[in-house]
Amino acid sequence: MAPESQIPTPASAKRRFAVSLALFYSAVFAVSGTHLPFFPVWLKAIGVDAAWIGLINALPAITRFTTLPQVTAFAESRHAIRAGMMVSALATAIGFAAVGLQQQPLALFLIYALTCMMWTPTMPLTDAYALRGVARYGLDYGPLRLWGSAAFAAGSLACGYLVDHIAARDLIWVIVAWAVVAVAAGLLLRPLDDVRRKTTERQAGEALLRDAGFWAVIVSAALIQGSHVAYYTFSAINWQLHGISGLTIAGLWTLGVIAEIVVFALSPRFSLHPSTMIAIGGLSAVLRWIVTANEPPLALLAIVQLGHGLSFGMTVVGTMNLLVQRVPSHQIARGQGYLAACSGLLSAATSIASGAIYARVGDGVYYVMAAMAAAGALLIWSARHRLMPHPQSEASGG
Repeated sequence: MAPESQIPTPASAKRRFAVSLALFYSAVFAVSGTHLPFFPVWLKAIGVDAAWIGLINALPAITRFTTLPQVTAFAESRHAIRAGMMVSALATAIGFAAVGLQQQPLALFLIYALTCMMWTPTMPLTDAYALRGVARYGLDYGPLRLWGSAAFAAGSLACGYLVDHIAARDLIWVIVAWAVVAVAAGLLLRPLDDVRRKTTERQAGEALLRDAGFWAVIVSAALIQGSHVAYYTFSAINWQLHGISGLTIAGLWTLGVIAEIVVFALSPRFSLHPSTMIAIGGLSAVLRWIVTANEPPLALLAIVQLGHGLSFGMTVVGTMNLLVQRVPSHQIARGQGYLAACSGLLSAATSIASGAIYARVGDGVYYVMAAMAAAGALLIWSARHRLMPHPQSEASGG
């Protein structure tokens, strides 16, 4: 049997896959573009205090290492990654609508927890679907993923505009609206070839978890991406306290996403080894958080935000390239689940801790984030020699 990447396919099928995936990425990231910067603002607007905000915002990360791996493994074992994406999108829309009807912290915590159980698998499943398509159709991941980043920026800007014109208590319904769009986009996703293998699910999982190189990739990526937690949770709140308007806050986030889009667009031209890309991302994060901790003026803050292209975008590209090299196609959803679980464990702990740290020292929390990013960069750099291309067998699926 020929590897998936060698199966001839019509150009029209390749184009339909790319377009439908770009639309779904766009809708899913539009949800994140409104949720990440402004969900904490909504929580604050309905009277939730900083400690509860930190706990509630830890829930997506907690589900990433508790329920998410089971969901991704179940979808992969049933050869239903696309169906899992569609069900997850529908449950997310329903869950956020239920969250919007609550105001008490405990009720919010419980309902949001249930929502996150179905929401957080969406991205790993989508990345698994995308990487299978990359192998099947000979595409590049970065140009597909950039549409999600563009939608994140558009969603953030739109919500930033609205935050100056509508009550902050109504921001949750903007998130719900984008979640409904994601449900519609899910209906357009194209089915991929069924990749069935004789390897048992237990053996597949154990093989990945015995790979020291795989662990180096997911832990270093989790440390670097986890260093963004304080930024995601408290940047909008802190910038508002410094007198920055909602639209300007959205503009600052958008600058970072624009830099991220440029990195994704140019990624097919990168000749650096993926481990070097991740190390560059980690070092960029260190510099970014140290500058941010010192309350820079708006002009410098805008320049620092462009570092998101490296601290986030370069890290993502390097991580995905390494996963494609080390994880067979028929195990890619499981690999994404382990990556998300590792990231979730670190991010949950970081989110809870950052709430308490921010309440005491404010912007000083970014120094802790810089230390996390430095640890991630050091880990991937020390493991770079064992991360040479890992040849996949014919049975791997390409």
